[in-house]
Amino acid sequence: MLKEVDIVIIGGGPAGLSAGISSGKKGKKVLILERNDELGGVLNQCIHPGFGLVYYKEELTGPEYAQRLIQEIKNLKNVEYFLNTMVLQVKEDKEVIAVNSDGLWKIKAKAVIFSTGCRERTRGNLQIPGDRPSGIYTAGTAQRLVNIEGYLPGEKILILGSGDIGLIMARRLLWEGAEVIGVVEKLPYPGGLTRNLVQCLEDYNIPLFLKHTVVEIKGKDRLEGVYIAPVDDQGNPIWEDKKFIECDTLLLSAGLIPENELLENLNIPIDIATGGPFVDQNLSTLKDGFFSCGNSLLVNDLVDYVTIQGLLAGESAVNFIEDALKIEKRIKLKISGNLRFVVPQYLSYPINLKDITFYMRVKEPQKKAKLSLKDKEKKLKEWRYPLVKPAEMIVVRIRSEDLYEVESLEFSMEG
Repeated sequence: MLKEVDIVIIGGGPAGLSAGISSGKKGKKVLILERNDELGGVLNQCIHPGFGLVYYKEELTGPEYAQRLIQEIKNLKNVEYFLNTMVLQVKEDKEVIAVNSDGLWKIKAKAVIFSTGCRERTRGNLQIPGDRPSGIYTAGTAQRLVNIEGYLPGEKILILGSGDIGLIMARRLLWEGAEVIGVVEKLPYPGGLTRNLVQCLEDYNIPLFLKHTVVEIKGKDRLEGVYIAPVDDQGNPIWEDKKFIECDTLLLSAGLIPENELLENLNIPIDIATGGPFVDQNLSTLKDGFFSCGNSLLVNDLVDYVTIQGLLAGESAVNFIEDALKIEKRIKLKISGNLRFVVPQYLSYPINLKDITFYMRVKEPQKKAKLSLKDKEKKLKEWRYPLVKPAEMIVVRIRSEDLYEVESLEFSMEG
């Protein structure tokens, strides 16, 4: 079956919905393709509060946040969505091949937005040796089992990794009557937001074992326990100090991977630091007409930022279709010091935005940190922070007029 639209958005989570809202409000014919049976993405299973404080200026649960976006989409008659639809291929001419219960679709578009989100690291990604029993889940899978399906995945639970979903699930499982033995983290500092560390572990006296990891899994049919061991400064297990912890369930909360296989098949360059594509301030990739936003661009710590990126990607796709994204030159941003990455990685000129938002993460915790932006030796901006952490994104907004006459841009995080 054939279909022609202005913009195809791949992924119907908060980023894709936001992109659909902003492009739909500009009058474009938009199609959102979602592989699951409902819009909203992972927000639907995040029943805890804490969402929307930045964008909506009020505290919402995940489903409440998702429903606001979904309702806006349903109010736009020029925005259509297909559920239970798997995208098989995206071609260079912006033809999208997808399949659902109606058959095989060939969808011709003028612009494509990737908002495919991210996936959790599995046991295979982490390469944990040992037996292969049941009882090993990613934290997100356990979250869906408890919050959506109504199942308790186990009774005696250990969590590997201190990502936000793992911290939240530690508290959630405790509420449901499970025994949460603790959270094991390989790094010397927690991987989740401070508020989740306090509200989900410290308030409930759940132990956090820093600089430890799981080195072996034991169990025949069901998980019987795991061996954990401390790690040295290089992250290598100290085997002689390993100890056995009895448990029937192991949850994995050890990082997220942006889903960009479709994008990679187009030979669009990927930033290994983020796992997402290189983009400019318009969230345009280095291949014209293809845009990226949300957790497929970089793993965000707040869904509010995902929404903001989605809105920008939708507006930029409209500008591209209307031939309003002319590029005369590009400047690649440099980073130094304690910075791990910056997004966007490029500035395209002329700049047609009033201001530009930059997203950054640091490599390791740092007190009394100073972030600076320079044009060669000329200091343009400076920000100071009492404490920066890898788990918490640094977000700065800069007026575009301050970046008009520059030759080179470098962000640096120093003490």
